[in-house]
Amino acid sequence: MPRPHGFAYERRRDGSVALTHQGRAAGVLRGGRAEKFLAEVETGDPQLVMARWTGSYRFGNERQARDHPRNQGGRTGRR
Repeated sequence: MPRPHGFAYERRRDGSVALTHQGRAAGVLRGGRAEKFLAEVETGDPQLVMARWTGSYRFGNERQARDHPRNQGGRTGRR
């Protein structure tokens, strides 16, 4: 799985943080969430932290979950 890339953040005057991914708006954090994000991004891998906070983070288990019997939905083999 490739590492996340293309994320950036900008601190605003009002204390909020704007997150972008490849130049497009990905989210805005305000108040306590913005402070928590800034503390985390300074201590960890910034690209990975921003990917996780924007929801653009893949865990690598999507294929396994898709094939689980619980997630088969209406695919029973009948036509």
